[in-house]
Amino acid sequence: MTGSPPARRDTTTGFLLRNAAPPEVARLFAATDRVPASLCAMWLDLDRFRQVNYSFGYAEADAVIALIAGRIRSVAGERSTCLRMGSDEFAILLPAVETPEAERIAGRLLATIDQPIPLGGILLRPSVSIGITWRLAADDPLSLLARADRAMGEAKRQGGDRFVVMAVEPPGATSAARSARQDLEIESVLHASLATGDLALHYQPIVRPDGSVEAVEALMRCAVGGRQVSPLQLVAVAEKTGLIVRIGEWILLQGARCAARLRAQGCPTKVAISISRLQLCSESFLSNLHAALICAGLPADAIELELTESLFVDASPVVQANLRGAREAGVGLAIDDFGTGYSSLANLKDLPATKLKFDRAFINELPEDPRAFAILSAITRLAGELGMVVVAEGVETAAQLAACEAARVDATQGFLHAKPMSEEALSQWMETRKSR
Repeated sequence: MTGSPPARRDTTTGFLLRNAAPPEVARLFAATDRVPASLCAMWLDLDRFRQVNYSFGYAEADAVIALIAGRIRSVAGERSTCLRMGSDEFAILLPAVETPEAERIAGRLLATIDQPIPLGGILLRPSVSIGITWRLAADDPLSLLARADRAMGEAKRQGGDRFVVMAVEPPGATSAARSARQDLEIESVLHASLATGDLALHYQPIVRPDGSVEAVEALMRCAVGGRQVSPLQLVAVAEKTGLIVRIGEWILLQGARCAARLRAQGCPTKVAISISRLQLCSESFLSNLHAALICAGLPADAIELELTESLFVDASPVVQANLRGAREAGVGLAIDDFGTGYSSLANLKDLPATKLKFDRAFINELPEDPRAFAILSAITRLAGELGMVVVAEGVETAAQLAACEAARVDATQGFLHAKPMSEEALSQWMETRKSR
């Protein structure tokens, strides 16, 4: 997969985007090489801003972000470089700024950002946590940014609405530093992979008791230098940085094309694709979904979207409109990881879901735990009466499969049937099933 170079500026704030941070820091390093401790980095994270997203929606939240960005720019001044590092996180790079001036700037940022903002009939009083650090002799761009991020995290731990200076690493910070740096490295890998095609999809079948295939789940994989990067790490970093939206669009298209090729092979089956909240908050989500189906020449029921239950009950008008639009088009909606987190029987009757996927935490207890079996059996009957297909995830033994079938689940997924595999391997696997 190839594509145009990633954008460098955020359209909401006008700030440089996160992917521009390492080269920008490197440029400033080169400009200030002869002056020790001459580059100050600040990391800002708005306190409790998620409540604004949930209460007023992303359009109003973006308007607030744009206003706060203007306040940041007015305080930081023309010598600074401002970056948007996440949905409500920012960085400021300040050449030739020593400790007293940096603390004065941070104090002004706290006071300026705190000014009230009219929002939905109330006055919002935003606050911010700020981490401050300076370039050390052994720093590279990633380590400088990571230390500023950790300083901000300490400001959060102290209650927020304050700044913390971290001129050097405190004792015991090695593990946190390694984790922060790893996140930045994974983000760099994701940007490169979107341009070079190192991302790939693997597929895991979902099998009915009669041996037929109910669907296949698409799972993201990324190999860098011959080493597989953990999918959990990839998704966590992609969601934090907003890259999950671009990656999600690519997965939709590739998953749809796989479904089309399987149909042409004589193995028609649905492809299930996980969707994140950030994707559903995008007003272009439905158009991207329809574009993927059109490009692949697929009917809508060949694609299934997997979401957590919390997304189904999300109050955002954009999320609800996207869910309704997908369902009205004929795309299936599956509740993923049911039985953990936000799962609620009160919600179940009102959700537009067509499938319920039981979390592996229940299946791991089978067949030894009679209570787990009783819950699986009862929810399977209830979901069936609501018109939902029930899938048990994480089936790894014949005994677990027997328990799931005794509970009358509609299909099972797990290593007992097959591990996630490439599309080529899936095609061969499906062919062997046809001959049975």
